[in-house]
This record gives sequence, C-alpha cells and structure tokens, in this order.
Amino acid sequence: MRPVRLASAVVITLLASVGLLRVTASSPAAAAAADSTSSHWVASWATSPTDDTFPVDPTLTSIPATLTKQTIRDVITPHLGGSELRIHLSNRFDSSPTTLGHVTIGIQASGAGATDIHDVTFAGSTSVTIPAGADVTSDPVDLKFAAFTPLAVSIYVPGILQGSITKHWTSNATTYYSGAFSGDRAGQASGSSFTGSLESWFYVDGLDVEAPASACSVVAFGDSITDGWVAGSTLSIPESTIPDNVNGRYPDDLQRRLDGAGVPISVVNAGISANELLSSTFSAFTGASGLSRFGTDALGQAGVCGILVLEGINDLGYGGATPAGLEAGYTQLISQAHAAGLKIWLGTILPASNAIADGVFIAPSSDTYRQQVNTWIRTQTLADGYVDFAAALQDPSNPSDLNPAYASVDSLHPSLAGYQAMANTVPLSMLETALR
Repeated sequence: MRPVRLASAVVITLLASVGLLRVTASSPAAAAAADSTSSHWVASWATSPTDDTFPVDPTLTSIPATLTKQTIRDVITPHLGGSELRIHLSNRFDSSPTTLGHVTIGIQASGAGATDIHDVTFAGSTSVTIPAGADVTSDPVDLKFAAFTPLAVSIYVPGILQGSITKHWTSNATTYYSGAFSGDRAGQASGSSFTGSLESWFYVDGLDVEAPASACSVVAFGDSITDGWVAGSTLSIPESTIPDNVNGRYPDDLQRRLDGAGVPISVVNAGISANELLSSTFSAFTGASGLSRFGTDALGQAGVCGILVLEGINDLGYGGATPAGLEAGYTQLISQAHAAGLKIWLGTILPASNAIADGVFIAPSSDTYRQQVNTWIRTQTLADGYVDFAAALQDPSNPSDLNPAYASVDSLHPSLAGYQAMANTVPLSMLETALR
C-alpha cells in the first residue's frame, strides 16, 4: 500500500497521472511563487521505511517482536539546523492502525540521555493513531539546533504491538528502548531506563525545518551504498560497527562539503540496503522497489529541488535485470522528476566483480552489464547530469574491482574512506543548478 502523509501544516495533492503523492507546499512551483524573503519547510533529515517484521538488525542483534507499554528513543542527525521543526512518523508496513501515546524530541546528551526535551503534537494532541500504510506529520515544534546536532526522538507505545513496528533497517546509529511495562519515558532526560539498544530506526522517517526560501533539499536516492553500509565480512553481513554514530555515509560527507562552501542545500538520504530499482527480491527488509517508492521517498520530500540516483547494482547482482531494463527504469525516474519540475542526476554503478555478493561469482554477466549501463549513463542526455562514482572508486589496475583503498572487506561496499571519496566526486556546481 502506498503511504499517505497526514499533515496538519501542509496540503497533500494526489498526482493521479503518475500515481505519486506530492506535498504541494514543498513543490518548486510553490517555492517560486513565494516571496524571496519568505521561508518554507525543507527536509533536514530523512530515511526510507523498509519493513516491520525482520527479526534482527544489520549487526544481527535481535529486534523485539513485541512492544508493550515501553518507549523507543531514536537518535537522528539533521543536515540543516533551525529553530522550528516538524517530524514524520511512519506506519507504512503495518496492516492495522498504530497508536503512539507520547512523542518528544530533544538534543541527545550522552548515550540515551537527552536535554531540552519538547513534546511533539499532532493536530494539537500528544498522542496519534497512524492509519495502516500511512505516514503522519507533526505540528511545528520550537527547538533550536545546529546542523549535525544529534536529536533524540522518543516514542511511547501505550499498548501491545506484535510484529508491527515500521522501521528503517540500517541506521548506523544507536536506537535505545526501555523494558516492557516500563511506561512512558519519552520525557525522561536520563537514559537509565533505556536498557536495550540496536541499529534500526523505529517509526521516525523524516524531519523538516523552517528554512529561508533560498534553501532546498537534494535527495540521495539508492541502495546500501547510499544507505552507508560498511561490510563486516566477505559475505557483507553482518554490518561492521565502524560506521556507528559517526555519520560517515556519502550524503553526510557531501553535506559537509556543501556547508563548507556555503551552499544552502540539505542532502537527505533515501537509500535502502539491498534495494533494487526494478523489483524487490528480498522484500522482507529491503522496502519497495526504487520505481514504486520514488514518489514518496524522493519527490515527496519537503523543499526538494533535485535527486541524485545511484541504484542498480543489486538489480544486476541478484535481480536478473538487463541493461535495457535498468535504462528504462532510469528513464521513468527522469520523466517523473522533470514532470515535477526537479533536477535529477544519475550516478554510475560501482565495480564489484571480485565480490561474493553482487559479483560475477553469482551473476556472471553483472560486470559486463554494469559497464554497458555506465556507458549509457555517461552518454545519455535525458538527465541533468551524472556523477562518475565508478571512475573515482575503481581499482586503477583492474577497473572491474573497487580500489582496495576505498573498499570494505566484501569488495562490494565502500569503506568510510570510500564514502568520502564518493562525496568528493560530486560537483557542487552541478547541485547548485537546482537552486536557480
């Protein structure tokens, strides 16, 4: 079921012609119509919901199958600071409504601790029931914070939830939770009640800030290489703990470059580990296909002005895709973005021929197909440009492999150094064209 955002502060318009949900207050047309001195909502942090049933997190830590009168404390790190925010919560994968009894947001202190805690309301109420398959947007909250300040979003579950916790599987950040029957701890500054932890985000899938009209968001859209996966074994799983809580994904590093250059763009992350553009082979934890989630996860972000797409390696590695199929998929994304008045850029697919997962061991044609797709990306004129991630990270002595200096132990995912190299490859001048 495609999610619906129920916003108290925005109008939701159904674009029936392309089957997408758009937030009209965030559209380029609305921004252009606004006075140059006005402000608007801009996505500062985002993540894409993946599932509600997978029993372990990426480090193979067990995820509670049931939540009973206990509190979750997600820690998220926004890319754009501000003094007024709103958050998005998701019940996208549950077939029943979910009631959350109390939601707060504050500044993370140490571990599960938090300071400057504020209640979050929804149409004036401190509790909210999210319909099945839907997202909900909060009322505005006054909280002053700077970019890259970790925020603690606490969510009290007042009843009993069994196997129905919509989450983003790969957080690379610690989420804390209190014990069963521990009650409402959402307003608690101390972290002492939060005795459990794992690495998936529960319910929260977005944070917007009130920003100047000159600012906008760019969505990094893709799979695990956008999500920031660093492998802990040659089989890719479990994920390494090296990237925990350091915000070392390529969109994070790209944000730091933009901030250093004074460019008013917020880069938000719509990557899902193991996601495919065309299908959803491992749907238990990989979300919907890129094509089917593009409207909500990319076009639906607040203040969006551009999208950078890097997806396809999983389609080639285990999805059975052909170059023609991927090229047709990219063309659909380009058409949808341009119909919405947005810039869109494509990233070339990274090499992985010597990897076990997605390499030629399990998909003999994957590297040949990858090179054909990359040639198409470099020569097509449909998109507004491309980023040659593959050329920047390939092994100079064997361009079909990742450069060992930039590779995780699985030879598929970049290391933190590799993600920095990816961010360094993106021309800031290309992204700035979305501001004009």
